[in-house]
Amino acid sequence: MTIFNLGSINADLFYRVPHLPGPGETLSCSSHTRGLGGKGANMSVAAARAASRVVHVGAVGPDGGWAVERLMEYGVDTRHISRLDIATGHAIIAVDDAGENNIILYPGANRAISESMIAAALAEAGPDDLFLFQNETSGQAEAATKAKALGMSVAYAAAPFDAAAVSGVLPLLDILVLNAVEARQLEAATGRTLQDLPTRHAVVTLGGDGCRWIDNCAGTERTFPAFPVKPVDTTGAGDTFTGYLLAALDRGMPMPQAITLGQRAAAIMVTRVGTADVIPDLKDVQDARLG
Repeated sequence: MTIFNLGSINADLFYRVPHLPGPGETLSCSSHTRGLGGKGANMSVAAARAASRVVHVGAVGPDGGWAVERLMEYGVDTRHISRLDIATGHAIIAVDDAGENNIILYPGANRAISESMIAAALAEAGPDDLFLFQNETSGQAEAATKAKALGMSVAYAAAPFDAAAVSGVLPLLDILVLNAVEARQLEAATGRTLQDLPTRHAVVTLGGDGCRWIDNCAGTERTFPAFPVKPVDTTGAGDTFTGYLLAALDRGMPMPQAITLGQRAAAIMVTRVGTADVIPDLKDVQDARLG
């Protein structure tokens, strides 16, 4: 089985500054690094490192060849990443000595993915496959509708949160993954609890408090405690959890075990600094000694 992920690909550009710049201020930075990022790329890398076959559906610009190569190195099928005449999406991230940051996000090629590009990728998909998407690309609702018509399982990471986007695809979803803040925003926007939604499963990440699983098929709910670790960087932890969760389900693992595997991967991720480039592989996750 295969995970088809319609997802963003970004260059994360990090600048270390003595303090966050104010209006009109010019600052010299002490260091600069570039890493692979974007919620979509993070999830593709996580699922591939969790031993699933992953086809990434996305786009980069003329400046994005390095990102495609990096995804290939991590085991992601990149045949359906298009090269467009618009700059690759990127995030300009200023980080000060106290660890505070501000971010400027340019969507770029991520918002220029066409329905024909999506259709070409899903022409290879079937009812045994899984379709994953987030809120950082174009074509989300159209792609989810096509995937559902093909009989695929449809999973959605509802971030960055957009009430209209989420409401428009809820009837198509088998699995909804969101964090505690997004869950509250969704309930406020729809006037419905997660238990009243048409999705089969809702998985809510709670940071240091663990995870909630709402099984609307069985009418049950279960909470999973977090693994105790000392975090140094929480960036990409939710994406890592989602990628591992879906990879485990794709391999036939029951939901409780899949959630636990995702939590283990996320717990390791928060002890590392970076995004896609530092997502742990399956052996790391299985061998880790977590409290």
